[in-house]
Amino acid sequence: MTARALEERTFTPDEDRESLASVFSFLAAHERLRDSGSTPNLSYALVGIDEHDRIELPAEVHQALKQIVAALMAGKAVTVAPHSMTLTSQQTADLLGVSRPTVIRLIDKQELPAERVGTRHRLRLDDVLTYREARRKRQYDALAAMEVDIDTEDDPAQVREQLREVRHLVADRRRKAKG
Repeated sequence: MTARALEERTFTPDEDRESLASVFSFLAAHERLRDSGSTPNLSYALVGIDEHDRIELPAEVHQALKQIVAALMAGKAVTVAPHSMTLTSQQTADLLGVSRPTVIRLIDKQELPAERVGTRHRLRLDDVLTYREARRKRQYDALAAMEVDIDTEDDPAQVREQLREVRHLVADRRRKAKG
């Protein structure tokens, strides 16, 4: 492997998607077989020039391949960005879609575990991904809590009052969580 293999790289779908379509069909057909339970031990391999030049693909590589092919078939670009198992606070901020000072605040409040190396923070990728999933769940739960059934027949003043009540409940819950 070259050093280039460890760099971030974006792949765009080709105009001619016929060869990609055959890979997509192959993967989809085998996925259906696996899901049906008729062939429990499906495995995938890379094959070289001769019959003895073959290596089994690990499950993670197979999953990544399926995701890449599906995205390219949908006409989307795919970026492969290798990450080390430890991240800097800036890499964490980029991954979470927040600012670096926000990451530092999360570390200081012990919401995000980190290790100090000299004057810098190092965060484990697993911890960051776990935090990201928990944050998404909280966001979805908050959205669900603000849900109000609205009927086109409802009085607009009554709907505004329902929405106001929900906002107050969410604000109260947020204040209690901080306090």
